[in-house]
Amino acid sequence: MVNTEEIKVLALMPYKFLPAKMGGQKHFALFVKFFSSLIPTICVSVKDNDVSQVKEYEVLNIIENGKFRYANPLYFFTLRKIIKEKKITHLMIEHPYYGWLGILLKVFCKVKLVVRSQNIEAERFKSIGKWWWGILWNYERTTHRFADYNFFIQQDDEQYGITKYKLKPEKCFIITYGFELTGPPSQNVSASAKETISALYNIGKEEKIILFNGSLNYKPNKDALDTILNHINPLLQEQKDFKYRIVVCGSNLDPSYNGLKEYSNKNIIYAGFVDDITLYYKGADMLINPVMDGGGIKTKLVEALGYNLNVVTTTSGAIGVPLSITGDKMKIIDDDNWANFATAVINSNTTSAIPVAFFDHFYWGKIAEKAATILHQK
Repeated sequence: MVNTEEIKVLALMPYKFLPAKMGGQKHFALFVKFFSSLIPTICVSVKDNDVSQVKEYEVLNIIENGKFRYANPLYFFTLRKIIKEKKITHLMIEHPYYGWLGILLKVFCKVKLVVRSQNIEAERFKSIGKWWWGILWNYERTTHRFADYNFFIQQDDEQYGITKYKLKPEKCFIITYGFELTGPPSQNVSASAKETISALYNIGKEEKIILFNGSLNYKPNKDALDTILNHINPLLQEQKDFKYRIVVCGSNLDPSYNGLKEYSNKNIIYAGFVDDITLYYKGADMLINPVMDGGGIKTKLVEALGYNLNVVTTTSGAIGVPLSITGDKMKIIDDDNWANFATAVINSNTTSAIPVAFFDHFYWGKIAEKAATILHQK
């Protein structure tokens, strides 16, 4: 049991996260859901959140939705008042963008500053060709160096912080992305979901359902889709005995793709944005993840493995998911080796279950308890 005496957290979330549908939104919403059961937590966020489904913690939608919200100095006075009235002891910020505000509140309100990092933001923007990544690098470094606690999502990011940002190791911790369930769905649940998907898209019983999902206006995901269309799928098509359909889920597909209609006779199904991605995690046979940049842990891998899918991924795409806890459910292929990637997809027919060790590592309840324990003991 975590002792929570005198600890109260204000979590500052600078973008819409409710309802939580994308990986980044889930990363915050589910962490706070479990964390708030251990340490009282108030969330301050933007005005367009739908808080109707949140019962575990209080959400104050007081930040404007506009792009200039990160530079509004008036939020210092707003949050200072909340911190005083609510007797806040710890301020938790997501990413480095509100670093200036976190630093000011730490100094003037005498609160502990917690920075939660989903990835090294400067390196992520460098990988997708943004010229200003160096400016962000220095700002991100400054934000982390002022923090009392630096929560990184995986070990490589923690080591980056220690070696590149010169952070003190005793202030760095791995608080990973998680999975909400304590075990995979039953075979009956998965079979029912597969029947539903098959009926929706007229998929034959003999065909494997291969899932790819992600926001398609995000360059790493867009590049991965291009890889599927131009490299992986043609190789799979050459294997006449391999029956399959690739279902692509994701919003914001560029209009130039024309809804992937020209690929509809090439085993590609474009589902677009789906209200319930868990149906596809439950019903698919495998997930493919040919992502090679973007940084951080790929949340889709954690969710797919938690739902007991077989996964084929690039080396870069597997960062943050230890192979040792996935049994034989995840196959890792060298970046750019699409021939081996396609072969792994064809041969990925394991029926074994994801090991219990996976849930020991990725269950949100355990992750939240680790974070709460850190705040209490330090």
